[in-house]
Amino acid sequence: MALPQSQGHAAARPRRPGLIRYISIAILALIVLAGIAVLIIWLVVKPRRFEYSVEDASIHNFNLTDANHLYANFDFNIRAYNPNSRVSIYYDTVEMSVVYEDQTLATNAIQPFFQSHLNVTNLQVKLTAKTVALYGSLPKDLKLERRSGDIELDVWIKARIRFKVGLWKSRDRTMKIFCSPVLVHFSRSKNFERTFCGVEL
Repeated sequence: MALPQSQGHAAARPRRPGLIRYISIAILALIVLAGIAVLIIWLVVKPRRFEYSVEDASIHNFNLTDANHLYANFDFNIRAYNPNSRVSIYYDTVEMSVVYEDQTLATNAIQPFFQSHLNVTNLQVKLTAKTVALYGSLPKDLKLERRSGDIELDVWIKARIRFKVGLWKSRDRTMKIFCSPVLVHFSRSKNFERTFCGVEL
């Protein structure tokens, strides 16, 4: 004679599919709430892209030796514009480089600074190429451009920055600014044309 099976153990088992469903709903709700929070912050802050340009540039004491070593002084006026009404920015470290045909001619560090919202900051940067050895066709190309009176350079700026909105400050991140081509005249009698820069953040 078969004995009736007990139903107590089966009823006491947790319903795992139901528990997983509740956890999934909770995670989805958190994602939705986080998305709404980000959207609200974006609508309040209304972030806009920072703008950079080379306003002026000149070369002094240009000397290319017979041994293909370059000595020159480069002066740049960099314009940094923060168009945001609520976002400020800390420039903790800033390094600028002058590049010609993929070869770096000179680098220099810029003093750290803070830029508040709706602010324009002009950076006067001086860089010096000290007996830089040139390779390949660079010496020949530089001599040709020297005779033409103009030279096309690339300006690269790498900065470690932090954003500030109210009392909140972000973690530091890397910003890369590239300005190309920057047409620099050997003669100051020619007017310099502003060069706008791209930003990678």
